[in-house]
Amino acid sequence: MAGKLTVYLRLMRPANIVTSVADVLAGIAISGYFYHLTFTANSFYPVVLLCLSTIGLYGGGIVFNDVFDAELDKIERPERAIPSGLVSLKEASFLGTFLLLWGIGFAFSYSNHAGVIAVAIAFFALLYNKISKHIKFIGPLNMGLCRGLNLLLGISVSVPMLTQFYYLAVVPIIYIFSITMISQGEVHGGNKRNLYIGGVLYAIVICAILYFAISQQQSEAVIFLVPFAGMIYWPLYNAIQNPIGPNIGKAVKAGVISLILMDAAWAAAFGGMWAAIFIACLLSVSMRFAKMFAVT
Repeated sequence: MAGKLTVYLRLMRPANIVTSVADVLAGIAISGYFYHLTFTANSFYPVVLLCLSTIGLYGGGIVFNDVFDAELDKIERPERAIPSGLVSLKEASFLGTFLLLWGIGFAFSYSNHAGVIAVAIAFFALLYNKISKHIKFIGPLNMGLCRGLNLLLGISVSVPMLTQFYYLAVVPIIYIFSITMISQGEVHGGNKRNLYIGGVLYAIVICAILYFAISQQQSEAVIFLVPFAGMIYWPLYNAIQNPIGPNIGKAVKAGVISLILMDAAWAAAFGGMWAAIFIACLLSVSMRFAKMFAVT
């Protein structure tokens, strides 16, 4: 039983799931919910529901990534759980379906707004895995949209704030678009053009968060933006110097895990310093998982 659970965790990429929880917590911080949070069970109830929702949605999306790539992985990544025979295609499909329904169910248990966003995340995750990942421009945009919606899932804890800050979803869309572009050379190596474009998009993301931090008079966000920039640019620089598969893989891994610092910066930019510190602490959890389970 324990062995099977480990295989399921391999499918779900727990290090990545931690980053999705960070997205939701950042969204909740943006909404201002943590300002009025009291240390009672009822106050934490919405936070727990939305975090459980994103765990299911992201986990299910990742599982279906391997389901739809099963034939290709036999050639390119035979060590993955499905092509290696550790789990059957049917079992993986069931797990992915269960997780997506889990995510949608927990979202609707909080509010209809959250539920609709969860359905959209599940839809676009499946669309990416089945179709759009094979389309050069649409694939990265689709993946970014899933992350943008995930941030909105957190903001949906407050409908008025969701209406006011819905456009913030554009920033994680840009960020994930850049990571997905870079990852296209992860297996066979890539060209420097994509890597340079990724670096420019990273800079746009950093400047956007810095803009909101300044406009909200929350310069403390720089505490998280600086290490965020260092964590994404150093492996990207190495990949540009030598754009082989392993170097690009490291750049992609750093980009995914660094989402936690980006989310911490978001929280700090909107005055949620304690939330930002908690989110930043999730980095060590994600990195520990990354040592145990694959990130990409």
